[in-house]
Formats: sequence, C-alpha cells, structure tokens
Amino acid sequence: MKVYVLNGPNLGRLGNRQPVIYGSTTYAELAGMCVEVGKELGLDVEVRQTDAEHEMLAWLHEAADTEAAVVLNPGAWSHYSYALRDACAMLTGPLVEVHISNIHAREEFRHHSVVSAVATGVICGLGVDGYRLALHHLARS
Repeated sequence: MKVYVLNGPNLGRLGNRQPVIYGSTTYAELAGMCVEVGKELGLDVEVRQTDAEHEMLAWLHEAADTEAAVVLNPGAWSHYSYALRDACAMLTGPLVEVHISNIHAREEFRHHSVVSAVATGVICGLGVDGYRLALHHLARS
C-alpha cells in the first residue's frame, strides 16, 4: 500500500520549534521513523513537507488520483483552509489526520479542524507517536 505522509507549514522546523509543545524530535528523525515503520509494516511510505498550500493541494490530488492512503498533519491549515478540506474530501483512500500537540487543549482558534470531518480518523496530542499509530492503523485497513 502506498502511503503519503504529508506535513504542512512549519513542521519542517520540528526540533527547533517550541520543543515544549512539539518535542525535540527533528523533522529528519520524524521522516526517517515514518519510512522505517512503514517498511516494518509492508507499506510504501513517502514523507513530504511544505509551507506552500498550493503544493500540498497538488500532493493531495496526486494521492486521490492514485488511491493512496494519506497521513496528514495540516498544521495551521487545519483551522481555516477550505481548499485543503475540499482536496481531502476528494481522496479515495483512507485519510488519518495527525497533530503532534493536543489541539483541543491549546488556543481556542486551534480547537476546530475543518479537515476532521472528511478524515477516516484523527490522532492528536500523542507527539510524533501519532504518526506511528496512524501507519499501524493503515496497515490493518
């Protein structure tokens, strides 16, 4: 099974960005962990990160066209990007939305995700382990 692990804005700064909230794992470590876990589970995992919304939309369209599964951390786009939500609604494979922090325990504007309604499932607040759990879920799908 092909799985795209897609990460939105500022996630490339993991390890440096507010470690109290996001932990000390670097983006490179996260990407490596996802690929390794994918191999262990028999998944073909490709990890990508962008700060450009149009690029994320193109990746989601690609996933929809190829019926790939998606693990998505939309970052701040979660809270306001209807374009991202609409692209996610086009997916034909499963979508697991992941957030490193617990968005429900943070600032009020972060409490709602426009993506969640079209996701197969949502994992938040479990740090980078949320990615591992998402991949395990997809391997069992």
